[in-house]
Amino acid sequence: MKLILPLLIFLSLDGCSQSDNKIVIGKTESIYSNLLKEKRTIWVHLPRSMNDPTYKSQRYPVLYLLDGDAHFPSVAGMIQQLTEINGNTICPEMIIVGIPNTNRTRDLTPTQTPTSFTGDSLPPGDSGGGEIFTDFIEKELIPHIDSLYPTAPYRLLIGHSLGGLMVMNTLIHHPQLFNAYIAIDPSMWWDKQHLLKQAIPALSADKFNGRTLFLAVANTMPEGMDTAMVRRDTTGTTIHIRSILILADALKKGNGNGLRWKYKYYNEDSHGSVPLISEYDGLRFIFNYYSFKNVNALFDKRVTAAAAVDSVKAHYKIVSEAMGYPVPPPESGINGLGYNFLQSKMYDKAFAFFKLNIDNYPKSENVFDSMGDFYVATNDKEKAMDYFRKALTLEANPDTKEKLDKLEQKK
Repeated sequence: MKLILPLLIFLSLDGCSQSDNKIVIGKTESIYSNLLKEKRTIWVHLPRSMNDPTYKSQRYPVLYLLDGDAHFPSVAGMIQQLTEINGNTICPEMIIVGIPNTNRTRDLTPTQTPTSFTGDSLPPGDSGGGEIFTDFIEKELIPHIDSLYPTAPYRLLIGHSLGGLMVMNTLIHHPQLFNAYIAIDPSMWWDKQHLLKQAIPALSADKFNGRTLFLAVANTMPEGMDTAMVRRDTTGTTIHIRSILILADALKKGNGNGLRWKYKYYNEDSHGSVPLISEYDGLRFIFNYYSFKNVNALFDKRVTAAAAVDSVKAHYKIVSEAMGYPVPPPESGINGLGYNFLQSKMYDKAFAFFKLNIDNYPKSENVFDSMGDFYVATNDKEKAMDYFRKALTLEANPDTKEKLDKLEQKK
C-alpha cells in the first residue's frame, strides 16, 4: 500500500502529533498505587506508527524514564530522531514512560540515611523507599502499561543522579526486571556507599546474562585534578566521582558475569549537562546491532531474490537473539521494499518480499492487499482478485474494495 524510497526503507511516521495549533509529544495518565499509597501521574509517548491502522500488528519495547518530568521531552525527541527521521533505524521504535516525582529522595534511594550529601538532615521517611518504588514499577506500573499498549517483552530503565543510583540498585538486586540499563552519573556515594559495597561482590559473583548496562560519568572533579588523583583522594569533594570510578573498576573485574556493559567518561560535561549526550550514547551502545545497513545492496541485480530475503532474515535473527525474543522484520519496512522492487521492475524480489510479509504477518490485511497490487502490476488479474478478497476477509478496507470492484468490472 505504501511506497518508500530505498534509502528510507524503514522510515515510519512522525512521533509528534499536531492539533489545535499545538505540537503534542505525549500524554499524561494517572495510576493509584496501593504500594505507595498515592496517585501517581505518568507521562507516555507513543510511536506515531501506532496510529497507522495499516501496521497494527507491531509491538514495541518500553523505555521507563526516572525523573520523567525533567528528561521526557529530550528523550522522546531523541528516540524519534533515532527511529523515524531521515530513515534512521538506530534503535527500535519505543513506548516511553516517564515517571515524574512526588518525593524524589524517598523513591530514588534504596536505603535510609539521616543526612543528605550536603549534610542536611533528612526527616524519617524521606529516604530509603527505593525498594517499595521498585515494587510499584514491577507490580503496578509495568502491568498497567502492558494492559493498555502493544508492548514487546523488552524493557529499558534510564536514570540520572539519584535516578542513576536506582538504576544500579535495580540491576544489582532485580536484574531480570529490565533488559537494559542506562545509569547516568549515579549517586553511588549515597549512605556511605552502601549500594557500592553491595555491587562490588555482586558484579563478581552474580550472573547478568542478557542484561546490558551503559554507565556515564560526568566531570565533577575539582579544578586541577584528574581521575588518577581522584582515586587517591579521600575528601568529600571527590566522593561522588570517586564512587563511580570504583564501580567502573568492579565492572572491569566482573568478566564472566554475563553483563554486556560500557563505561564512558565525559570530560566536557558537568553533572547537570551529561544526561542528554549520555542518553544518546547509551542508546547507540545498547542497540549497536539493530540497524539493517545493507539496504542498497539488496537492489544489486547480482543479488538473487532468495539471497536478499536471506540477508534480511539473518539480520533479524541477530536482533532477536540480542533482544531475547523473536523480532520479525518490520511489516512496514518489508512492505516498502516490496513496492520499491516492484517500481524498479525487479518482480522476483518484489514477490519474495511481499511473500515474506505474508509469512510473518498472516493476520494483516495489508500484506495480502500488497500482494494483490503485485499481481495487478504483473497482469495476473485472477490472482490479484484472490488476494484482494483475502485481504477483505481480514478487514473491510475501502481502498482494497475499490481495487477489487474495478477488476471485477473488467472481467
